[in-house]
Amino acid sequence: MTKLLREIAFDTETTGLKPNEGDRIIEIGAVEMINHIPTGKTFRTLIHPRRSVSVDTVRITGITDEHLKDAPFFEEEHVIGAFLEFIGDDILVAHNAGFDRGFLNMELALCGRPLIEDHRFIDTAAMARKKYPGAPASLDALCKRFEISLESRTLHGALLDSQLLASVYLELLGGRARAFSFDAPTEESESGERRAARQRPTPLAPSLTSSEQAAHATFIETLGPDCLWKQA
Repeated sequence: MTKLLREIAFDTETTGLKPNEGDRIIEIGAVEMINHIPTGKTFRTLIHPRRSVSVDTVRITGITDEHLKDAPFFEEEHVIGAFLEFIGDDILVAHNAGFDRGFLNMELALCGRPLIEDHRFIDTAAMARKKYPGAPASLDALCKRFEISLESRTLHGALLDSQLLASVYLELLGGRARAFSFDAPTEESESGERRAARQRPTPLAPSLTSSEQAAHATFIETLGPDCLWKQA
């Protein structure tokens, strides 16, 4: 049976560009993918950064200090706990992953949580530069290359950018047909090299409900004793 590969496309918005100089995360968005296909499960939250948002950030994201005044802090359990639960121990896909990894690990360190190791990140910008040398590798440029609509993207937003990123990632891997391959699943390192996927320490929970499983069993019984699903 083909094993399911779970990955998370995610993005952060920040007060500025330098975590080592006090800039903080103000928004996280994430999208679950199974075998490279978005499942519809998402995560998104605004975060109070305990400092003012830069003029450039307001221009790019539209997020102001006023928007964040009642937002939770990163260390609150329904922020960091919920995010860590959402990503589990799966691969994290980000565009210019070093930037998002740096901010995420800075925030984790500030609240005493373990850092996320580098090998768990895939950088789609690195993938694009390897696949299309010399071509623009921004998320916008890749969306245009793959004819992914940017109509709703008047401003940067962590969840919308994660959704666009999930579509770009699938195209960089070869498109939807590639995602339905029955080959063994693989991961991509930040350098863009393919490698065998890590086994999950625990299997994913079944996605079928008990009523759906019961309905399937009832249907199989109508197919007679010689149907394929009843053969050992």
